Amino acid sequence: MRPVHLTDWIVDVPHPRLPLTARRRRDHLERLARLATGLVLYGVALALMVRAGIGLAPWDVLSTGIVAQTGLSYGVVVVATSVLVLLAWIPLRQRVRFGTVANTITIGPVADVVLRVLPEQTAWWAQGLTFALGLALLAVASGLYISADHGPGPRDGLMLGLNRRLGWRIGVARTVIEVTVLAIGWLLGGQVGIGTALEALLIGPMVAVTIPALARRRPAAEAPGAPPAVTPAEASPGAPTRDSSTPVADLPEARLP
Repeated sequence: MRPVHLTDWIVDVPHPRLPLTARRRRDHLERLARLATGLVLYGVALALMVRAGIGLAPWDVLSTGIVAQTGLSYGVVVVATSVLVLLAWIPLRQRVRFGTVANTITIGPVADVVLRVLPEQTAWWAQGLTFALGLALLAVASGLYISADHGPGPRDGLMLGLNRRLGWRIGVARTVIEVTVLAIGWLLGGQVGIGTALEALLIGPMVAVTIPALARRRPAAEAPGAPPAVTPAEASPGAPTRDSSTPVADLPEARLP
């Protein structure tokens, strides 16, 4: 079976693999910077979409529904639901990585800070503009944190775990989970609207563009102690070669645990 990669949750078809290698200290620092920037921007994007008031993605519909019923802040609910989802990783034997923890504790508080200073939009043009800005920022943020390859967020990891343990296709797992949480969120009074449909239709293609656009390729020869890159002319017939075009997600060190 082909190994499952983090980008599989976006579209259940062939997609660009993560082309980022981290073999030097600078590479690791760059990946951490990508992760931190992506998660902060993700929180800002969610706050923008909440303030637009025209509908949210399924998990955010659930969060706003819980907010409506409990009076808790949006950020607190996001963190709490992330922790609950992580508990579901235990029977799936999905291992928590650094990026998973960072995702859990960063996005909610950032969204809360932005929600405190950003007023709710009421004019139709302001709602549309705010939602469009939030969706675009969400795609950029996703491209950054996914290309950092420090592990999936709680919700993404749940889909990957269902694929590994139960054999569900990523698309099937995503659909079952998101339809379920959308229905629960709607019953709780969460934000459902045209934005829900727009996010479902557009975020996959948008993130499929931002991941390869924001990731970086490094030749294997840049790695300290790595053998010189072998040109096609020098390679013996039938011998495998590895160069800067080799997708890093196909290499053992880049695979999700």
